[in-house]
Amino acid sequence: MESLDTQSTPEKVRNICLALPEAVEIIDGFGHNTFKINGRSFVISGESDKGFSLSFKSDRETQEILLQKERFFKTPYIGHHGWVSIQNPNVDDWDELTDLIHEAYLRAAPKRLVKNWTKVAK
Repeated sequence: MESLDTQSTPEKVRNICLALPEAVEIIDGFGHNTFKINGRSFVISGESDKGFSLSFKSDRETQEILLQKERFFKTPYIGHHGWVSIQNPNVDDWDELTDLIHEAYLRAAPKRLVKNWTKVAK
């Protein structure tokens, strides 16, 4: 298996998301790679003429903190629900993004999975 440093950005996101229990990937109606748990989205990624974008479910408090960093922005159309995006993340962003993806997963996951995650994390 290749290291995260040599993988493409979409592949990094895929590997992080699909390593989470019961997470699935679908291609939504807009062509975005959407990662879901129990039917609820927690990460959306895609490419456009501006490059790669990554959006993740957050709470409003975390969203406010992240929006103070110039590389993050409120996700169009769903940002009012706490979603945050980053365009063309660089290699230095991935530790933080991995943590944010894990948090997004826990926000969307059913309680039984959150409980199991908490047990494993201890």
